[in-house]
Amino acid sequence: MPSTFHVEHFGCRAARADGEAVSDRLRAAGLSERQPSAADVVVVNTCSVTAEADRAARAFIRRAHRVNPAARIVVTGCYAQRAPEEVAGISGVAAVVGNSHKALTPAIALGLADLVSVQSLLAGGNVPDQAPIWADDRFAHSFLEGAQLLPGAQTRPNLKIQEGCGNRCTFCVIPQTRGLSRSLAAAAVLKQVEGFVAAGGNELVISGINLGQWGRDLARNPDGMDIEDSWFPILSAERRGKDGAPVIHRTPGAGKPSLTGLVRQILEQTGLPRLRLSSIEPMDWNEELIGLMAEFGGARLARHAHLPLQSGSDAVLRRMHRRYRPWHYSEKVAALMRAGGPELTLGADVMVGFPGETESEFTETVEMVRALPFGYLHLFPFSPRPGTRAWALHSEQPVEAAVVEERMAVMRTLATEKSETHRRWFVGRELEAITLRTPDDLAERRCSAALTENFLPVELQSKLPANRLVRIQVTGLTSEGTLVAAASNPV
Repeated sequence: MPSTFHVEHFGCRAARADGEAVSDRLRAAGLSERQPSAADVVVVNTCSVTAEADRAARAFIRRAHRVNPAARIVVTGCYAQRAPEEVAGISGVAAVVGNSHKALTPAIALGLADLVSVQSLLAGGNVPDQAPIWADDRFAHSFLEGAQLLPGAQTRPNLKIQEGCGNRCTFCVIPQTRGLSRSLAAAAVLKQVEGFVAAGGNELVISGINLGQWGRDLARNPDGMDIEDSWFPILSAERRGKDGAPVIHRTPGAGKPSLTGLVRQILEQTGLPRLRLSSIEPMDWNEELIGLMAEFGGARLARHAHLPLQSGSDAVLRRMHRRYRPWHYSEKVAALMRAGGPELTLGADVMVGFPGETESEFTETVEMVRALPFGYLHLFPFSPRPGTRAWALHSEQPVEAAVVEERMAVMRTLATEKSETHRRWFVGRELEAITLRTPDDLAERRCSAALTENFLPVELQSKLPANRLVRIQVTGLTSEGTLVAAASNPV
């Protein structure tokens, strides 16, 4: 029985939440956290959104096995789901657990699970010299419920309330690696929020693979009740009645569950000081959700919106099978800026080099980005993913690597300009912020790390503990673009 563990995180906020849930379970089993070189079991929580993400995971696995050959290495996450046999063949891997079986990861890491793999059941026998695999396309054991969120190592933890995606963007492998959209019931979300507040938490981020789809899969009874079923394939006794039937949670209001309704419930039924929304698709920013930004933004709802753009070219968006056009996106941005005001920080994902992207199509993206008030951009070169439509498009109309790099350089320069313009606007102004865990080099200068309500990094010129809400006066920018500020009294 192992006594120590390490979980290595790759990928998005939702993936991080999965990894934290694994850590919670292993700690509850009595294991202590260690560095990979000293851990009995190493769990590698992978991403597979790009070929680079796959490469980074492989490199870490090989390095972990080299420095700690005795460790039991368990690989889970999107790479483990997309290419389990490939992962199982990496030297040092003891078990592969796809997202379809992620709920079993802690038991498998502890060596307690039945070692008959899904692969051996399907193939009629074990594959020699290869790690056992738990992965299929049913996603029956995909949700891994974490312990009560607390303001601990992460001052601003992520509460994952949605899994999977029903969209079919041609470049995206997520439907294959995480399945269709599934939602955490509202009652369970509210319970987590209330527990977080009771423990002294000040800012919580709600996240998901496609957050705007929250609630669309939840059953609704005629009297307006959510039935908690599909999200919890393995339910605790607490969530099942004596007859084994799903527990029914009453939810006020009529109509189908929606993210807007859930956010309003959190803001009106809990004492959470600040709620932050992670990435939401442009078309899921409906009038009602934008209305909440106008009603609560700057008070208890963070003035921060991340809308994936991917491209500013209508033709490219159509080839991507994105569900909006450039003018739709611009309209959503305009409505959000009216609701949140100039203090709102707008972010986006932009992909460069999608198959067939011409110079004029790229120019359309540049012009659109230049015209919109972005505070930051996440930039990605296109990476073909096996099994997607864009994999075939790439073989037919690839954009040369040198051209992609040239265009990435253009976008990086533009992103830097946009970010500096946005942040410099706040010099001399007051903002609200939350203090974070401060890196040692900053603490040595008797400074503190913080993040503003509207998602700007701050270097505070005073030493403060983490998880404190403060009002700050911005005095300048560092060479890296971080706000420099003095803290006044706590909010």
